[in-house]
Amino acid sequence: MQQPERVIISGGGTGGHIFPAIAIANALKAEVPGIEILFVGAKGRMEMEKVPEAGYKIEGLWISGLQRSLKLSNLAFPIKVLSSLYRARVIINKFKPQAAVGVGGYASGPLLYAAASKKIPCLIQEQNSYPGITNKLLAKKVQKICVAYDRMDRFFPAAKIVKTGNPVREQMVSISGKKEEAAEYFKLNATLPTLLIVGGSQGARSINKSILAGLEKLHQTGIQVIWQCGKAFYEEALSAVEKLPTDKIKVFDFIKRMDFAYALCSVIISRAGASTVSELCIVAKPAILVPLPIAAEDHQTHNCLALTEKNAVVLVKDADAMNTLVNTSLDLIKDEKRKKELSENIAREALRDAAGVIAREVLKLIRN
Repeated sequence: MQQPERVIISGGGTGGHIFPAIAIANALKAEVPGIEILFVGAKGRMEMEKVPEAGYKIEGLWISGLQRSLKLSNLAFPIKVLSSLYRARVIINKFKPQAAVGVGGYASGPLLYAAASKKIPCLIQEQNSYPGITNKLLAKKVQKICVAYDRMDRFFPAAKIVKTGNPVREQMVSISGKKEEAAEYFKLNATLPTLLIVGGSQGARSINKSILAGLEKLHQTGIQVIWQCGKAFYEEALSAVEKLPTDKIKVFDFIKRMDFAYALCSVIISRAGASTVSELCIVAKPAILVPLPIAAEDHQTHNCLALTEKNAVVLVKDADAMNTLVNTSLDLIKDEKRKKELSENIAREALRDAAGVIAREVLKLIRN
């Protein structure tokens, strides 16, 4: 009897890495129902909780990033790397994968390095338009590199690149015909212009502070606002909104039904993480991006610039947000021609079924 195919998927640290990894695993199971999948993450990071919730086994490595500032924790970094490489080899020897997939995050480096050294076919999924150091180093050792942006041959060997897009959570971007239901869900009016503000699950401080400073102006214009501000800012935001005589501004620490938020909104304000950008391309709504300037290799700014080059989004620098973000959003909401232009241009950048395409590339590596 033929043994089931086995794949290791490694990486995590943030939802932007974890949810695409889970999407790839789900796509692999859809292609090959009997496939065996093992995740490898970093101990203490969110993948150790989220992956089992999705129904998959996960092993943890003792690994973390190298801090850019001078910290005592950096002294342990070489020991963690050696420990993780040893542990990765133990996991590989026990599980015997036929392919390894890296999605970014601390655990991805040691696991794929160990897999490549044992001649196991490897694939990395680079989500951003400007890759991190780990993936640049791994590129020499892997067989395939799945990317979401053009011109990635600046960083990787062209022969290894496959443009697939980034996997997204399909339920998040399925918005067709949901506007009336969404309005009812948020207790808002489906016919009024609506501004959606999201800064990731943890919120975004500069965006939140900018919205807070311009809250009275937003109220006076009469537009509707859906504001996901994160847990840390929620009480402050809620207190400010409750002082206004309006029921058109809704504040949330976290929005569970992002499909409804996307369906109802007229304009979106967001950070520029890879997964978020991929979702925005598919929902095709006019967007203002405020890249997080301290993201690794400033990848959010590079993600944003890849779209501004194609006139597909509006860029507001983090440092300028307090002075310009609210006015920019109000100007855009009123400009029907500009909104249409942005929607049409960003829609052209959408790549669907990325998880399925990546899964089939992984299976090719095994079978070839």
